[in-house]
Amino acid sequence: MTTTLITGANKGLGFETARRLVAAGHTVYVGSRDPERGRLAAERLGARALVIDVTDDASVEAAAKTVEAAGGLDVLVNNAGVEERGPGNEVIGAADVTADLLRTTFETNVFGLVRVTHAFLPLLRRSAAPVVVNLSSGLASLSKISEPGNPVHAYPGVAYPASKTAVNMITVQFAKAFPAMRINAVEPGFTKTDLNGNTGVQTVEQGAEVIVRMALAGPDGPTGGYFSATGPLDW
Repeated sequence: MTTTLITGANKGLGFETARRLVAAGHTVYVGSRDPERGRLAAERLGARALVIDVTDDASVEAAAKTVEAAGGLDVLVNNAGVEERGPGNEVIGAADVTADLLRTTFETNVFGLVRVTHAFLPLLRRSAAPVVVNLSSGLASLSKISEPGNPVHAYPGVAYPASKTAVNMITVQFAKAFPAMRINAVEPGFTKTDLNGNTGVQTVEQGAEVIVRMALAGPDGPTGGYFSATGPLDW
């Protein structure tokens, strides 16, 4: 039985990914900061609830001990993420971005991802087929966001794309360090979720496609890559 942890899985892409992996036969931990929301989501899915706040060392360490005591981990999906927006749900551009806003975004999207990955590495290294899937974004691509005419070129925000570009670098370096693991970054596409105020153009079912595909990667699958549903992406 493959055991999988998905952070931020009580709603949105994380919830849909959990649903699909439960259907695929995985034992899934629904990671959630809120115990009650996590419990309700896990009950709906036939999964296990796990309280985990990716920004808190003690919470992450406690979650790792819980999973270890229950038998270990094979797949980690680093899904939890934030996009800081203004009071009118507007994207905060370069003129208004502050160090504090950048720090808040990185705390979840970058430091939280590393915190969780580091805590669960000992369990993953004991797995026969360990997999890590890191949620990135099309906005993380330096080549695409700097190309006039490309759809992502018009995005004015700084904090979110910078955090996801950092996720891509972390993915590459971890994949090099742990060649026995399949470690990839994925771009789910502009999906309707609470993260963007439900302004996305595709469903969570569509967005979860590439996440699920990479979570199911076998030992001969790709590693150190950056993928969308249609294939590899330019860095």
